[in-house]
Amino acid sequence: MKSIFKFFDKLEDKVHSRLARYPLVYALVGGVAIVLFWRGVWHAADAMDISWQVSLIASVIIMLLTGLFVSFFVGDNIILSGLKHEKKLAEKTEEEIKTEKDEIFDLKMEIDEIKNSIDEIKNIVSDKK
Repeated sequence: MKSIFKFFDKLEDKVHSRLARYPLVYALVGGVAIVLFWRGVWHAADAMDISWQVSLIASVIIMLLTGLFVSFFVGDNIILSGLKHEKKLAEKTEEEIKTEKDEIFDLKMEIDEIKNSIDEIKNIVSDKK
């Protein structure tokens, strides 16, 4: 069983890396797969003659138990921004946006400095070899 999971994990990595080069094709393949999946679920529920009430109650319970209900319908970004007490972009003042932009620029500069330091260390290490 473990070897089957390993095989599909490696296959997924290969397919993902190839499709990631072509985002539109990736979106099309993914979209078709999602629609076909839900069509299969729909037909299976119809074949089992499950009423809409049972479907609704069962799905809500399963989604609540797995933690998917809120994250799917509200979204992680909205939840996180609420926990951080962040404002929506439309609610931010021009000064807040400028400050945020400056902070992002400063972080980028620090990252560039770190990258340059790493490159220097690599050069020193490769010269010693």
